[in-house]
Amino acid sequence: MNNSSTHHSPSVGPLAGLNILELSGIGPIPYAGQLLSDLGASVTRIVKSGSMTLTVENRGKKQLMLDLRQDDARETILEMLKTTDILIEGSRPGVAERLGLGPDDCLAVNPKLIYGRMTGWGQDGPWAHKAGHDINYIGLSGALLAMGDADQPPVPPLNLVGDYGGGSLFLIMGILSALIARGTTGKGQIIDASIVDGTMSMLGIVHSLSHIGMWNTGRANNLLDGSRPYYRCYTTQDGGYMAAGCLEPQFYTQMLQLLGLEEHAFGGQHDSALWEVQIETLTTCFASKPRSEWEDIFDASDACVTPVLSYEEAPHHKQNKARHGENALTPPIAPKFSPQT
Repeated sequence: MNNSSTHHSPSVGPLAGLNILELSGIGPIPYAGQLLSDLGASVTRIVKSGSMTLTVENRGKKQLMLDLRQDDARETILEMLKTTDILIEGSRPGVAERLGLGPDDCLAVNPKLIYGRMTGWGQDGPWAHKAGHDINYIGLSGALLAMGDADQPPVPPLNLVGDYGGGSLFLIMGILSALIARGTTGKGQIIDASIVDGTMSMLGIVHSLSHIGMWNTGRANNLLDGSRPYYRCYTTQDGGYMAAGCLEPQFYTQMLQLLGLEEHAFGGQHDSALWEVQIETLTTCFASKPRSEWEDIFDASDACVTPVLSYEEAPHHKQNKARHGENALTPPIAPKFSPQT
C-alpha cells in the first residue's frame, strides 16, 4: 500500500469539504474526478501499481495504491467509505460486485453514499458487457455518422464527444443532482451513466432540426457540418486555418466586407445553388494571406471568423491569457465562480 499525492489545484471551491473515492479507470472516470477536484472536492484515486498516470487528469488528487483483488484492500476501501460522499467507478458491469465493492456493499456501509457508475453501453442491455471505446459508443449513438467529408468514412472527433461529453459530464450532472437530492432525503443514490445515452442526449439539436426539415442523414450536407460556405474552415497561405461561423446575416455581411467581396456579386447566403462556387471563392480568398494577417483583419469584428489554433498555441492567445494567465502545460480550471465573502 502506498499513499502519494500529485500537485494540487486550489482547495477552495463550491465542492470543498466533499470526499470522493475514484476507483482506477481510464478516460472519462479520471476526467470526472479531475473536474470534481477542480471544483474543490478532496479526491483520492485508487490505482494499481504500474498504472498509467496522466498529469492533468490526476491534478489535485491524492493517490492510493491498492490491489482491489486483495481482501485487505477491500476492507480499506469499505472503511474509507464511512467518511466518503461520492464513489466513482468505470468497470464493466459486475466487476465491482465481484470485488465486493458494488453499490449494495458500499451503501450498506454508508447509506448517504452517492455511487457513480460510468460505462460505454450502460449497466444493462445485450451489449452491457461488451468491450468498446469512444469511437464505438459515438458510432452507436448516431453522432459519428454525421462527422467528416461526404465522400470519406466518418472521422472520429478525438474522444471529446463520447468519453468526456456524453460520459464524464453526464456522470457529474448525475452526481451533483444526487447531492442536491441527498440534502432533502438524507439518502445516497446509484447513478448509471452510459456514454451512448449521454451522446444521444446531446444530439437533441439534430433531432429538432430534422423535425423541421433542416437536417438529414447525409454527411457534410447540413447546417453545422461544414457543408455551408459560411460555416466551415479555410486554409490560409501559410498552411494555417481560419474558422468561419457567420450564421447570422449581419455577421455574414461583415465577413464579406472584410474579405473585400461584394455581397451582391457573391450571392445570397442561403442560395444552395451558389454554395459550391462560393466555397471556391472563399477558398481562394483565404489562401491569399497568411493566418496572422487574417487574424489581424478579423480581430475587432463580429464576423465570427477566428483562427484555428493548436493546443500548444491556444494558451498564448490574448483572450485565453486574459482569463487564465499563460500556461502552456495545463488546461485551465473551468468554470469560474464569483469570490466567496
